[in-house]
Amino acid sequence: MKKYIISILSFFFLASAISFCGNPSVTESKSVKGVTVEQLTSEVFKKKVFNYEVNKDWKYEGNTPAIIDFYADWCPPCRQLSPLVEEIAKEYSGKILVYKVNTDKEKELTMKMGISNLPTLIFIPASGKPQYTLGALPKSTLVKAVNEILLVK
Repeated sequence: MKKYIISILSFFFLASAISFCGNPSVTESKSVKGVTVEQLTSEVFKKKVFNYEVNKDWKYEGNTPAIIDFYADWCPPCRQLSPLVEEIAKEYSGKILVYKVNTDKEKELTMKMGISNLPTLIFIPASGKPQYTLGALPKSTLVKAVNEILLVK
């Protein structure tokens, strides 16, 4: 009877562990009142943002300006910045794209993009070079960056 119970418990533990492990090539999205902030994996990043395996020089793969938030769950400034980034996504919906990269899960991508401090935001205009910012910025600074870097015509 003990072996049977242990077998059943082992099965449930294994099944729940498998269900919590996601496919690393699939992105997660967080919807903020109808606006989606997409969680990027390395594979999706290479398709939508920059294929660092093919290109040595910066070449944005998209057409819409974007912000990428490189963060970690354990990082207090990242947790402080996250709701502001989500507000920006909502307020500029249809004008810019907003992505997030979990640096603990996407170590290769983090390294390839030269991210060494958290949080790091990358502002990517539709054409031109990306600009990096470090730290938890106030919303007014984020809005100014969006208007001056991303939405300049």
